[in-house]
Amino acid sequence: MSLTNFSVGRDTQLVVMGPSGRVDLSHVTGFEARQVTQSVRVSRLDGTPLGVELPKGWEGSFDLERGNSVADDFIAAAEQQYYTGAIVPAGTMYQYVTETDGSISTYQYDGVTFKLASAGQWRGDNSVKQTLDFFASRRRRV
Repeated sequence: MSLTNFSVGRDTQLVVMGPSGRVDLSHVTGFEARQVTQSVRVSRLDGTPLGVELPKGWEGSFDLERGNSVADDFIAAAEQQYYTGAIVPAGTMYQYVTETDGSISTYQYDGVTFKLASAGQWRGDNSVKQTLDFFASRRRRV
């Protein structure tokens, strides 16, 4: 059950499935997803503008506090596959959202590719913040 009348960050849970199975990212502190579209605009002869946004996938990122080597190892394995000439298969992600009425909405991201946009800065007594970016060919409600 949701604690408020609107969604907050703790109302979502994320599951990443890579080529070798589930990737358990520790200490996820943020998640963002954005739809990617291609704009098409038409101006009719009578001056009326028309438009459409064609779906072209989804992109976003995970903010992580590094608690273990899982994100580093996940990306290293994909990079190793690439350099050995193997096809790097795309993954799948699931987002579970607890709605304010207590129901669960589930979204599946297909054809997901990842990159470690930031492996982190290592400084004295500071935590190491990492950013894992993704691109998915589509998102659908399941």
